[in-house]
Amino acid sequence: MVIAVIADIVGSRELSDRGEAQRILDETIAQVEHDLPLAVHPLTPTVGDEQQAVYGALPDALASLLMIQLRLPDGIAFRFGLGIGKVTAVESVHGELADGPGWYAARAAIETVHSREQRAVPRTRTWIVGAPGQDEVMETTVAASNAYLLVRDELVGAMSARERRLTYGRAVGRSQQELAAQEQISQPSVSKSLRSAGAAALLEGLEALRGEKA
Repeated sequence: MVIAVIADIVGSRELSDRGEAQRILDETIAQVEHDLPLAVHPLTPTVGDEQQAVYGALPDALASLLMIQLRLPDGIAFRFGLGIGKVTAVESVHGELADGPGWYAARAAIETVHSREQRAVPRTRTWIVGAPGQDEVMETTVAASNAYLLVRDELVGAMSARERRLTYGRAVGRSQQELAAQEQISQPSVSKSLRSAGAAALLEGLEALRGEKA
């Protein structure tokens, strides 16, 4: 199973400094890959405000993209379309071109994100589509994963930048004392922020995703 990911930048046309935003995105992706190296091909800019990545398993993709969401600062965010299916490379004089049903499914997924965030769930950032030919088990997995993502995106979207930083820190194994020093706040304040943000649910979910791989 291969997971193709298309990401685009939320509100890219409204960014005051597109170059600075891209630098932050690049640094964020690199840091996440350092802390949790899961991508076969990490997110890489393609054209305009889009990036593409490939993962070898759905839990890997879901874990990695959550970490990117948590790491990004206020004002810069991605949408993610995940496609399950075969991906191929088409040779061209300009280099290899990404092709295959996995990419078509990823495109359909990110279009679904755009549609949903304009309606009742504006914090939607992630969606999965299986390419034609998926078996019944995979169809059920996709449906359950999308239900999880709706709730996960709502939780992350409601977090402050500090709450996301603290949750990311706990995800990579930093103690509350270390995070308190980083944020220049008390350890009880760290604990309270994590609790009020629902970080425990995200962290337990992340652990379940990583455990599914084992």
